[in-house]
Amino acid sequence: MHIDLVDQDRYATAGPPHEQFAWLRAHDPVHWHEGEPGFWAVTRHEDVVHVSRHSDLFSSSRRLALFNEMPEEQRALQRLMMLNQDPPDHTRRRSLVNRGFTPRTIGALEQHIRDICDDLLDKCSTEADFVTEVAAPLPLYVICELLGAPVTDRDKLFSWSNRMIGAQDPDYADTPEEGAAAAAEVYAYANQLAAQRRANPRDDIVTKLIQPDDSGETLDENEFDLFVLLLVVAGNETTRNAASGGMLALFDHPDQWNRLVADPTLARTAADEIVRWVSPVNLFRRTSTADQMLGDRQIKEDDKVVVFYSSANRDTAVFPDAETFDIGRDPNPHIGFGGGGAHFCLGNHLAKLELRILFEQLARRYPRLTQTGEARRLRSNFINGIKELPVKLA
Repeated sequence: MHIDLVDQDRYATAGPPHEQFAWLRAHDPVHWHEGEPGFWAVTRHEDVVHVSRHSDLFSSSRRLALFNEMPEEQRALQRLMMLNQDPPDHTRRRSLVNRGFTPRTIGALEQHIRDICDDLLDKCSTEADFVTEVAAPLPLYVICELLGAPVTDRDKLFSWSNRMIGAQDPDYADTPEEGAAAAAEVYAYANQLAAQRRANPRDDIVTKLIQPDDSGETLDENEFDLFVLLLVVAGNETTRNAASGGMLALFDHPDQWNRLVADPTLARTAADEIVRWVSPVNLFRRTSTADQMLGDRQIKEDDKVVVFYSSANRDTAVFPDAETFDIGRDPNPHIGFGGGGAHFCLGNHLAKLELRILFEQLARRYPRLTQTGEARRLRSNFINGIKELPVKLA
């Protein structure tokens, strides 16, 4: 079988290459993938979890966590972001940021999220684009709430996120430089927020993060700016694309939509199954810190190692009937929020809360919701995204 797991045109037209993933899991689960540079493609659930939980052996910092290569001067700045750190630096940063993501903080948002969903659905026209009118605004409203930013800023956040994530998609950014320009605009925005909260502290995540913790530790200016950048992207893109991908999955599996309409409380398990099925983040990169074995392959120090969550989440060794979309699946040990370890998604509880409430409300309010046109996918091998999903609300 011809293997190409990173062809962005393939992702734009058909989504992740699941037939290639299935072949690799069965025949070559740690596969040397040609490229510039070549890399090890890790496709089995067990191996993705192993890589994820051993930051000492598979570094996020040496060559960063994103697939594309960067010159060292760019990597130096990017290492200030949690995504591109290893313990102990990552441990320190995460402990500071955790203050804004306590169960109490997230739990207090439930009614607010329900109100946001109802407000969005109230404003939808009968013929709507599910992505731009529902899936995208929901996490952006929630991010504005977390940051204590005006809801009117959501359009700026939407544009910045699209330009950074969609740098390879001509609908969003013509050149990678546009993505870098968007990141610079986010930094400036973060600086402005921090200055406002230093002058007028409030009960929001920005105020928590710019104040010292119990040990006197705090985020410096660059660290805070990069945290806001990460929140704008990760806090938006994951929920947005899980929601739109989940809606598409329910259209493709009308029996599951009917189950949800009959029992909207299934939205709790549906949220996890949607994340498994969609795998909004397709891949992350690590760099081997030593000569070592992974599966039956000899990995050398500094080799590029890429873990594919879209593949691991369809691994039949872990998921019975893995190719069946089952909103009642329980247990569901998916790794759509990462394979555990240091980089397990900080906002996973928030994302699942947003998805649960959204699909509860959709099932209750629009039991005859239908798809009216083709879904258009994002040209990206990193984010499994949908740009447009025409629907009729009924």
